[in-house]
Amino acid sequence: MTAPGTYRHLWQNSTPEGHFCILAIDHRANLVSQLQKFQPDLSDADVMAFKRDVIRHLLPEASAVLTDPSYGMPPLIAEGLLGQAGLLAPLEVTNYSLHPRDRITQFIEGWSVEQIKQVGGTGVKLLLYYHPGDTALKAEKHTLVERIVADCARYQLPFFLEPIAYSLDSAAPLSIAEQRQVAVETARTFSAMGVDVLKLEFPVNPAQEPDEAVWSDACRELDAACSVPWALLSAGVDYATFARQARIACANGASGVIVGRAVWAEALALTGTARMEWLQTTGIERMREMAAICRELARDWRARIQPPVMADRWWSRS
Repeated sequence: MTAPGTYRHLWQNSTPEGHFCILAIDHRANLVSQLQKFQPDLSDADVMAFKRDVIRHLLPEASAVLTDPSYGMPPLIAEGLLGQAGLLAPLEVTNYSLHPRDRITQFIEGWSVEQIKQVGGTGVKLLLYYHPGDTALKAEKHTLVERIVADCARYQLPFFLEPIAYSLDSAAPLSIAEQRQVAVETARTFSAMGVDVLKLEFPVNPAQEPDEAVWSDACRELDAACSVPWALLSAGVDYATFARQARIACANGASGVIVGRAVWAEALALTGTARMEWLQTTGIERMREMAAICRELARDWRARIQPPVMADRWWSRS
């Protein structure tokens, strides 16, 4: 049964039509590395300024923002940029120098589900590298997810889990067939573990398979494995590719998108007036298109989550 607080926060993270159109900018180490290519003397204040600019200009077309406590939240909260939008926050730190199977989950020091609740957060995100065939690590990762499920239930915050697939062979990428199989099995597994929303990769690598009929079939299979709402993440693909993926995912069961670099990546190379002009034109146009795709095609998340039962004196039973 969905808790009243969790249900209310899901509404805060979605559009009035029940779709997730979430701006993702919780990137940290990889974002700093990209910005340093264009600003060698980059400071923490510069990183915060970049996130401030992106959030200020793009959030009006989004239902919520996913951002971090280090660089994203300080300007967002202190300057009142959030408005009526939802606020999701990550729990993890990721070491991108390691092969995905070796990226053991590390948490942001001193940060927790409780603190996300305290700052007015409306959702919790955990990125988890996962392969159902990796028997050495599977039980440990399931235990970790169960722990976060319990923490989120305690504070009535929705849990957005982002499982990222990897190859068991560090010398070879996932094949088309294995990627699809892993995506479906992963969705089925975590849907049954109390996660509220799955933040999922597209189940087909467009570089390996260009046929959109295959994309649609894979998304339908993925959707059938999900008993909870799911939203499509952008995974660093270019905007044109992501727009195609978003249309197909939403037409085949996704409840929206959680989009990051596909929308704002080009702004990394810009500063000052040039950055502002790009965000005010190309950036905002992309977010508007994302919102339109969700409005036209996405599935209302309420189709998979029933409202809480709030009978007489319901508050004494929660």
